[in-house]
Amino acid sequence: MLATTESALLRRLAHEQSSCRAPSLVAAVVRDGEIAWSGARGRVNGETPDDDTQYRLGSITKTLVATAVLRLRDEGKLDLNDPLEKHLPGTAFGSATIAQLLSHTSGLTAESPGSWWERTVGADWAALVESLKDGATRLRPGSRFHYSNVGYGVLGELVSRHRGQSWLDVVRAEILGPLGMTRTSPHPEGAHASGFAVHPFADVLMPEPSPDAGAMAPAGQLWSTVTDLARWTAFLGGNTGGVLSEETVAEMREMVTVDDGDTWTTGFGLGIMLVRTQGRRLAGHTGSMPGFLACSLIDANAGIGALVLTNSTAGVGITQLCLDLITLTETHEPSLPAEWQPSTVDPKLLELTGLWHWGPTPYHLRLLPDGLFSLAPTDGPGRASRFAPLGDDTWIGLDAYYAGETLRVGRDAAGKPNHLDLATFIFSRTPFDPAAPIPGGVDPDGWR
Repeated sequence: MLATTESALLRRLAHEQSSCRAPSLVAAVVRDGEIAWSGARGRVNGETPDDDTQYRLGSITKTLVATAVLRLRDEGKLDLNDPLEKHLPGTAFGSATIAQLLSHTSGLTAESPGSWWERTVGADWAALVESLKDGATRLRPGSRFHYSNVGYGVLGELVSRHRGQSWLDVVRAEILGPLGMTRTSPHPEGAHASGFAVHPFADVLMPEPSPDAGAMAPAGQLWSTVTDLARWTAFLGGNTGGVLSEETVAEMREMVTVDDGDTWTTGFGLGIMLVRTQGRRLAGHTGSMPGFLACSLIDANAGIGALVLTNSTAGVGITQLCLDLITLTETHEPSLPAEWQPSTVDPKLLELTGLWHWGPTPYHLRLLPDGLFSLAPTDGPGRASRFAPLGDDTWIGLDAYYAGETLRVGRDAAGKPNHLDLATFIFSRTPFDPAAPIPGGVDPDGWR
């Protein structure tokens, strides 16, 4: 990066560390799948931390557990609409679906009964499920967003049952190893920061505990580094390394439920926290455990993200710092659009492009560079979607109103396309073309 950009980023980081009294603070900007800048302030064991210093991730752990669940779905071993009872029989909350657990809409209690799980040694699955026999479901499943750490303890056990090994071994073998995340572990290994609470009225520290959370560990156990978390940030932006398909990660980033009302700024997809600010939509997660805060966010459309790790229990604005690092980078060094290049197009697809009409409303059907079709009104708002090929003049809607709906191309006796049938809506080359099968027919006297 330019020296002016790096100076602006370091100053923002330094201001946060100083004003919020963080014992240490590390951060990075991720661009096009790589670390574009990283910085650090404060001390760890008397030294400036670096990209290989471990910090606790807290709830960012949940995004890896969710990825393990989606791998099971993609292999056909479960359906997201399956009730938990189908895979983990015998719980008091088996009616909640896997999708609801992933998106924090299961209605499960936020925390496990007993002592606060983040600060005490955790019990095993049998003890956890026993503690949840009565009153574990606080809200009707599916009714609203209700963040549940317990839900991810449950998902960790789900992964374990299907794979025949611990959730951690699954994450290591199927996610961390393939992505080269060699410095992500359940407990600190090698260079690492100790967790502290900062006194609210004096510049002194209190060491914080970091016990093993047992069956609750899938909710927040892992430790990691700037280098590894940057790789994970890039993963959530679509650089999946074959661990999941890009389509599945995009599905995880789709909004399921909002956290803050009608004009949402935060919400959740399938294991992924979503943030909307200044025209951007970012995906990732925050993390909080005694002595540590963490944040990873990425704008998948722009290919830019940021991450922050600190060893302070509270008081550091990690989410806003992430957002500011992204904004500063784009302000000082805006991304260049990709160069346009012509591509090879099947003539049979080319003949489908152009002007179509739904009744009197004109639409454009465009062929996109990735082989998809885009159907949208020629002017102003309206129903617009992208479509992927299914074969034999058949396409499937990917987003917006027509997501999941089928588009079929109708042809005349000579094989020329003369209408589109989209979920029973007929699009014709001219408004109300009598040659197209318009539902209800066309007035024989025509326009007048």
